[in-house]
Amino acid sequence: MKLRQATSSDFDQIMMILKDGANQLAERGVEQWQGDYPSPDQIKEDIENGWAYLAQSDDDQTVGAIAIVPGPDHVYDNLHGDWLIDTDKYLVIHRVAIHSQHAGHGYATQLLEGVINYIRNNRPDVDSIRIDTHEDNKAMQHLIDKMGFSRVGELHGVYRPDEISYVYEMLTKENN
Repeated sequence: MKLRQATSSDFDQIMMILKDGANQLAERGVEQWQGDYPSPDQIKEDIENGWAYLAQSDDDQTVGAIAIVPGPDHVYDNLHGDWLIDTDKYLVIHRVAIHSQHAGHGYATQLLEGVINYIRNNRPDVDSIRIDTHEDNKAMQHLIDKMGFSRVGELHGVYRPDEISYVYEMLTKENN
């Protein structure tokens, strides 16, 4: 699994991958991403800020997309819970999707493992990694748990009214 930083020419492909992800969620009865999030403006901002990446398999097929956003992320301003560490030196994983044509090959696991390992090995300035997902997105919750994140709280109505998201954090250094 390789990550490639997205450019403006990748916008349509990222939107297609995320729309496919929204359709996969809808098929499982998960309300996540069924409104105006992630919006085209959000994806343009991700690309312009260098936060958007495309996931490529070892045979160079683009299989997914991810955003890696530096803190502070104001999505978390009203966290109901407690962080593992009080810091602004964190990265947030947002907008993760593997296209349905590539589902079932372990790409989501490889993608998160790769991001986590890269941050731990190359970003000594980062104290933790944060991620959240919809309360009904059991597949993503399982993946986040499998990666070793700790659930630290909930968000209420941040992405859509009446929506609850579970929030997770992972420390990046042994001594934290």
